[in-house]
Amino acid sequence: MALRDHFPWTQSPLIINAPMGGHAGPDLAVAVTRAGGLGQIGAVFDMAELANHLSKVESALPRHNDLLPVGVGLLPFIVKMDEALPAIEKYRPAVVWLFAAKELEDYAKCAERIRKVTPGSQIWVQVGSVAAALTIAEQCKPDAMCVQGIDAGGHGFEKGAGIVSLLPEVSDALAAAGHGSIALLASGGITEGRGAAAAFALGAQGVVMGTRFLSAPETQLHPVYRKAILAAKDGGQNTIRAKLFDELRGPNIWPLPYDGRSIVTESFTEHAGGAGIEEIRRLHAEAGKAKDGGYGLDGKGRTAMWAGTGVGLVKREQPAAEIVEEVRRQVIEVLERTRSRL
Repeated sequence: MALRDHFPWTQSPLIINAPMGGHAGPDLAVAVTRAGGLGQIGAVFDMAELANHLSKVESALPRHNDLLPVGVGLLPFIVKMDEALPAIEKYRPAVVWLFAAKELEDYAKCAERIRKVTPGSQIWVQVGSVAAALTIAEQCKPDAMCVQGIDAGGHGFEKGAGIVSLLPEVSDALAAAGHGSIALLASGGITEGRGAAAAFALGAQGVVMGTRFLSAPETQLHPVYRKAILAAKDGGQNTIRAKLFDELRGPNIWPLPYDGRSIVTESFTEHAGGAGIEEIRRLHAEAGKAKDGGYGLDGKGRTAMWAGTGVGLVKREQPAAEIVEEVRRQVIEVLERTRSRL
């Protein structure tokens, strides 16, 4: 059975918004799901807030097979499962997405507890390497994996590869190890139909986009941050992966293998030029009190602005439903044109 068959409200090709913690809330999830995609909510620390978000989704969308037609993203390295499970059990989202465990073995522990309270929900795990995919497949047995390439914005493996090589190698390795039934999704640098079409050609059953959805008004985002996304060009040069972005508010709490990709800011440029972390933190804290929240365009600003290398292809503010429908249409058109050239 194809992955999309488990989600009867969706349309093909399957488009999914990344569960961006702090940014992907109920408005975005509802809009994406209503457009025939899979909308997701990103949880961080506050599980009462997650419950409130899911309550809003429940009021806006009908259930399918007794499941709420959205996904919920959890961060195993910080989530307190005793606090998260009541909301998961009560609302029963169609997908629980796990990303960033302290140890790979932690995914299986989280999945076991989630399956007990909502056995109908699928478990999806985000991975960034072949080795991690094999270990997680064996121990956790997720329903799907999101293979994240190093072009992705926000957090991911510090060391990695783009999806052009990573996704096929993960697919081949899983099949050889007897785990070929695990569905694969693709993320990392995908912002429009051409990239999405390439991901489907590589074997993905769905594509996950984060940076593109930062342009949607339904996404919770400071307006200056959104302006910076729309103004950014040449994403391979004007975004950067660095652990510094997780040091701005204090000591980095992320597990060692992870860093994050942001638009280049004054914080990064000055630290790379030799400024000490304490001074960088002081300036960051002061900037955050301003009306612009410390965000800025053209290399200015001090607050991290997570974005992938595909940011230069995101050119205008656009409702989430339009994004889903446009990318879905583009994928079909691109693949048809490609076929005609062969």
